Parts: sequence; C-alpha cells; structure tokens
Amino acid sequence: MSNITKPGAVLFARDVAAIANFYGALCALSRTHAQADLVVLESEATQLVIHGVPQHIARKIKLTQPPTPRESVPVKLVFPVASIAAARALAPTLGGKIYPAAKEFQARGFRACDGYDPEGNVLQIREPATDLPDAP
Repeated sequence: MSNITKPGAVLFARDVAAIANFYGALCALSRTHAQADLVVLESEATQLVIHGVPQHIARKIKLTQPPTPRESVPVKLVFPVASIAAARALAPTLGGKIYPAAKEFQARGFRACDGYDPEGNVLQIREPATDLPDAP
C-alpha cells in the first residue's frame, strides 16, 4: 500500500467481509489491508475503507433479503466499471443489485446506473459513453 493519500470514502458495514467482497469484485478494487473489522480496497485513483459498525449498533440494524435500498441518506458512492451490463450480471452473485438498463442515463461523457450493495447502501456505477452524444 502506498503512503500517498488518495481521495476515497469510509463505508460503515455490519458485514465487513460481504461488503468488501461486493465492492472489490464489482468495482475491480484491490484489497490492500484486511483485519476482522476493517478492509481497505484501492485502485490507482481511490481508496474505499470498509469499517465494521460497533456491535451495540450493529444489533439494531435490520437487514432484509433482498436488501432494502437506503435511498434517503445524503451520500452515494460512485465507481467506474468497464461494463454496466457485466456489473449488473455480477451484482446479484455478490448480494447486491444494479438496476435494469431502462434506468441507465447518460451525462458528461459517461453512462451510469444506480444500484445497491448487500446492506442496501445505494451506489452508482459509470462506464464511458463515447458512442452517444451527451444529454442536455
């Protein structure tokens, strides 16, 4: 792991292993540090730290199957992917979901689609959209 600070985010999770698996596989992030309650995932440009929620708080968090998207929180993580279609197929095997192609949109040279991770945290994935003009 580099000593140079990267922009990134810390995501608190009840199931650190499942959330780290989801983002590592879906967003092609490398695991650079791991311990029971903390996993650091990185690319060349960013770092995502998955941090365990303290047990007294974790016991109060109700998770559903499938996860209920937490759409009323003030943060949404955004990650580039090589293919939204491939991510859409992979997400359910990791416990999450990327919404159908009908919910994709395009802006500023990228195509994007939202979804959620195994704990219901909403995320957005983006791929380059060089084949279509930008939407107004």
